Amino acid sequence: MVNMRAIPAARLFATTTKKVPLAFKLQSQLHLPEYLKENYWWAYLHPKGLHIFERQWIVNLILWGNFTRLRDLALAELASSTPKSALQVACVYGNFTEKLAQNLPNTKIDVVDVAPIQLENLSKKVADFRNVSIHHQDSAHLQFPDNSYDSVIVFFLLHEQPLEVRLHTIKEAVRVAKPGAKIVFVDYHNPTKLNPLRYVMIPILTQLEPFAMDMWRTTIESWLPRVSSVSKETYFGGLYQKVVCTK
Repeated sequence: MVNMRAIPAARLFATTTKKVPLAFKLQSQLHLPEYLKENYWWAYLHPKGLHIFERQWIVNLILWGNFTRLRDLALAELASSTPKSALQVACVYGNFTEKLAQNLPNTKIDVVDVAPIQLENLSKKVADFRNVSIHHQDSAHLQFPDNSYDSVIVFFLLHEQPLEVRLHTIKEAVRVAKPGAKIVFVDYHNPTKLNPLRYVMIPILTQLEPFAMDMWRTTIESWLPRVSSVSKETYFGGLYQKVVCTK
């Protein structure tokens, strides 16, 4: 397996993309986190990475054919409370945001991400949806007031963050949710010992996702600040989880 993180980071800006009008405002004081530049530049910051991974079949393959199922579980959880406002923390490759906007046509949806290239990509995908707004923000330091949203979704972000950043992201997701709002986390989970993919995923995650094994060692519930209720379900032999908490 090729160690993508070993490729010189200097090549990060070797390729440029065509300039297009942006549907969001860049925050000049907001810088890319070091962990993102060091570990995930090849997947989220380089235009070639964007070209490779922004394909529906690729994101489905990465999740062993479970992208659609996990996406729909998350969207159903959000739609069940008919929120007037929703926050998606971080962009997602594939059609996650488009489906969110379609399923919640009367919901004001805000999406944040720290990487301008990801926001630019998303702005093209949701150009026809008037209920989606895009914001250049860091998930660990959201700029929205307390109690702003009826629902919050964090879809496969936590495993990509070091513990300190992850804790801040979770705290911020809960902070900006209104009392009684749902906060939904979908991510990796420690699979059962009978799941053959357990032994396939260990080298994959260890090689390409330096923080992901934290999701196997510790539960999302243990990282949550005080909330009124928490429920959890696992899928695909325990490899994935959906944690829903109510503020």
